[in-house]
Amino acid sequence: MKKFIILTPLFNDWKSFSQVLNEIDSQTSNWNCEVSVIIVNDSSTEKRPNLEYNFKKIKLVKVLNMKVNRGHQRCIAAGLKYICNNEIFDRVVVMDADGEDRPEELNSFLNQINKNPEMTITAYRYKRSESFYFKFFYEIHKILTLIFAGRLIKFGNFTCLYKDHVKQLIKKPHLWNSYSATVVKTINQRTFISSVRGVRLFGSSKMNFFGLVFHSFSIISVFKNTVIIRSIIFSLIYLSLTFKNFSMAHSIPILFLLIFVLIIIKISKRSNLEEFNKSLDNISSIDILGKINNRQ
Repeated sequence: MKKFIILTPLFNDWKSFSQVLNEIDSQTSNWNCEVSVIIVNDSSTEKRPNLEYNFKKIKLVKVLNMKVNRGHQRCIAAGLKYICNNEIFDRVVVMDADGEDRPEELNSFLNQINKNPEMTITAYRYKRSESFYFKFFYEIHKILTLIFAGRLIKFGNFTCLYKDHVKQLIKKPHLWNSYSATVVKTINQRTFISSVRGVRLFGSSKMNFFGLVFHSFSIISVFKNTVIIRSIIFSLIYLSLTFKNFSMAHSIPILFLLIFVLIIIKISKRSNLEEFNKSLDNISSIDILGKINNRQ
């Protein structure tokens, strides 16, 4: 029987994920697979409720409690490393805890696996539920990534990883910086499902404008060398077009481009394999969540 592990980074979203867990159990109830859940608790300040579950399908819910808050991307990286080192699995599904990654789309992953058993599957967002403001800047992020990194990345954390690909990912220092960009850079055997970005179940999003900018730059920084080469080419083309009438005003775009490249180089240094390899040292304890009474 195939073994699926659902990996979820979580920070102060216990109420949302309690509902998500029950929905995961419902959606996977007819699967001829074993389903477990691993939560990476990113040093939540919100007290975890004492909840009991009566799952039909989910075999185990394990909570990795982190000593220090590292952010979603690094929790995913640490979670994948933990799974590789400690679990038996065939597939890992990475999904967020707040409900925006819809559990009903797990069935789309399973259908795609049946067609492509050795491919990683990403969830391409064709419809989003965020505000116009967020969607506008997210489109700018995608355009910048395409221009400077040469990649159009249309998915976030919501993915279904093939076992061999998980083993490849945890060897990459970039995973400590950006999950989706590392998937694109590392895994060529990919296909996708169409996905609708769901609505957050409780509370407000923790992603603000500065968080989105940093997230965007982190993705782009994984392709640092491409960014540098393309920036040089763009600068040479610009200088050749403005050479005859060059003035101080013409230097402003070059200055902004230089600042952008320096920021990308700075953020790229977060791709630290030594830190990543020590990431499991940040686990303070491991718990089993609630009382789990499987009927299968």
